[in-house]
Amino acid sequence: MESPAFDLAFEPAYGRAVPVAPGVERITAENPGPFTFYGTNSYIVGASSVAVIDPGPEDEAHFHALMAALAGREVTHIFVSHTHRDHSPLARRLQAATGAVTVGQGPHRPARPLRDGEINPFSESSDLAFVPDIALGDGQTLSGDGWSLTSVATPGHTANHAAFALEGRDILFSGDHVMAWSTSIVAPPDGSMADYMASLERLIERQDGLLLPGHGGPVTRPAAFLQSLKAHRLRRERAILERIRAGDRGIAEMVKAIYHETDPKLHGAAALSVLAHIEDLVERGEIAADGPPSLAATYRLL
Repeated sequence: MESPAFDLAFEPAYGRAVPVAPGVERITAENPGPFTFYGTNSYIVGASSVAVIDPGPEDEAHFHALMAALAGREVTHIFVSHTHRDHSPLARRLQAATGAVTVGQGPHRPARPLRDGEINPFSESSDLAFVPDIALGDGQTLSGDGWSLTSVATPGHTANHAAFALEGRDILFSGDHVMAWSTSIVAPPDGSMADYMASLERLIERQDGLLLPGHGGPVTRPAAFLQSLKAHRLRRERAILERIRAGDRGIAEMVKAIYHETDPKLHGAAALSVLAHIEDLVERGEIAADGPPSLAATYRLL
């Protein structure tokens, strides 16, 4: 199955602030992994009085790198795109050191309630302790010395995911919703494919000129890349329908066929992505389940 043209070229420059646009610097935490690429990107926006976007994980070296880059500057706001442990936990320590207020869409919450007997596979990845001082609603703007950031609600990866638009600059800090190196994980019950696709459509309509994501390098041609992400998800949806049409009834069967070229170690995450698509398909009346949609349920076309 053809994928978008992902860009894997990235130099994390751990411990250093790297200018990525006028008035914007990136510092990458050294927390590489299959879901974080080289690590989490923290951004500093402004000059003498600044905002920090996505302070990152609770990591000693990353905290000191941020503090070194911020030396001599006032930090007024700490923005958090969403409450996964690779993005929000360091906000508490950074706030204690700087006195800045924390900003986000809201505390962590699932996209839907847990069903009877269901376990949230990403519960340990969620930062349940983060509660922003300012719950910034969709379309609301906060301003500082030479910068203004507007919240763009982009649920899907998590229910409380928000991107932040740098006003007057055609730049969007896209968090984990859109990344140049990979597709975003959408895993129920924290994530919702219907929400993700609606958020993707919203960014297509925005026509931003540059996306700065939570992991990896920038998306320099957002219009084409966003369309390719949308097409990729629609192809995945069609592949699921084709597997059910071919006789597959369970998600495990579908994953083996659809992700046959993917490292089997990632099949667990792939199964959750398939479940996210299936929940959407059931909601839209395209397929039916033998009960509530789940990893163990069986499915048929309607």
